[in-house]
Amino acid sequence: MSVPLYLHQHYVWACQNLGQPGNPFIAHVLQEADKNNKIGWTKGITLKIAGNNHLVPVQRVTDDDLPALASVLCNAVFVTGLDLRCNVLTDAGAKHMATFLQENSTLRYLNLMFNDIGTSGAELIATALHRNETLMCLRMTGNKIGNKGGMFFASMLQNNSTLEKLDLGDCDMGTQCLIAIATALAQNKSVKAINLNRPLLYSQEEETTVHVALMLKNNSSLVELHLRKHEMKNFGVERLCEALYENSCLRYLDLSCNKITRDGVKFLGELLKRNQTLEILDLNANRIEDDGAMYLSEALASYNSTLQALSVVSNNISGKGLVALSDAMKTNMKLSYIYIWGNKFDEATCMAFSELIQTGRLKPDCTDVDPYEVDGHVHLAELSHSLQKHYHWTPSCGEVTNKDANASLAIAAASEH
Repeated sequence: MSVPLYLHQHYVWACQNLGQPGNPFIAHVLQEADKNNKIGWTKGITLKIAGNNHLVPVQRVTDDDLPALASVLCNAVFVTGLDLRCNVLTDAGAKHMATFLQENSTLRYLNLMFNDIGTSGAELIATALHRNETLMCLRMTGNKIGNKGGMFFASMLQNNSTLEKLDLGDCDMGTQCLIAIATALAQNKSVKAINLNRPLLYSQEEETTVHVALMLKNNSSLVELHLRKHEMKNFGVERLCEALYENSCLRYLDLSCNKITRDGVKFLGELLKRNQTLEILDLNANRIEDDGAMYLSEALASYNSTLQALSVVSNNISGKGLVALSDAMKTNMKLSYIYIWGNKFDEATCMAFSELIQTGRLKPDCTDVDPYEVDGHVHLAELSHSLQKHYHWTPSCGEVTNKDANASLAIAAASEH
């Protein structure tokens, strides 16, 4: 279908027809899209109408702005992505978006993270996805949909066969819907990446981790799994490792901000000796200490040949464990990204990582430390690099150039463009 008018002109007319004042922020984004595509839209584009990432304040998108925007998008088949993060959309806006998703056949990427969508809005969007056959990535992070809202998405996963990436982090989901989602994923063949960060759990029995482990034994499509802030302890890690011996597809495992100690990492070390699939392991903000670092180092130095990125930020590791990890990198040529800030650096640590960087074994943009020298002694400064550097924001100018390991939900085949 050809489109005779530019996006901005469509938007002006839609606002006039609906009797709604135009949002200058939306108008500006559409004008910029028109400028960048003067020769015509030969491939899909993503409209970035995010309420953050701006050097000057913008008029954030509200529920009333969506009907006119949806009218524009219905006639713009070349728009395959829509980023509406960090605006002020509520359940009323979710209703407009759900109607659009039921009618639209081109949108593949939708980012609604950090709006004010609740349980009823989650129900409307999830219900729309029962019928939608084109959307491949949905990000709902930070919308407080609750346990009931999460159940609607669990139900959707039993029917939808198109969605590849689903981000439900920080949505105040509970035990019931996490178990339901895990049960649905045991049968779902399309989802490649899912974020279940920071649920509200009130039990110490780790039931949700057990069900996630059972899912991993049967799932043959999931390549990225985020379980940050799950109150996970060594028992839960052991269950996950048992499952991953039978799983041959998971490539990115995020266990950051849990309660994993050296005993839990011992199971991970044994797993890495045999697992030939895992590529990214995030253990940020646990407490693995030197013994845990030694378990990982042993596996990486002599056995594992697939792990590419490791984060052990803020794990109470001292020089002994950190030097062991640096030594492992001298024999393991596959491990290319390592993040260590927040541990106990001694002179041996600083010398070891300085040597890795100076010899070219560790590239400066693949770690979060930068060596410098004062009075003949080497120290390490912090760099703003991490596995999830661009999870909440993207640069306001230009594109993200390095997506190898510093952007969450990026390891699966990109579907937002």
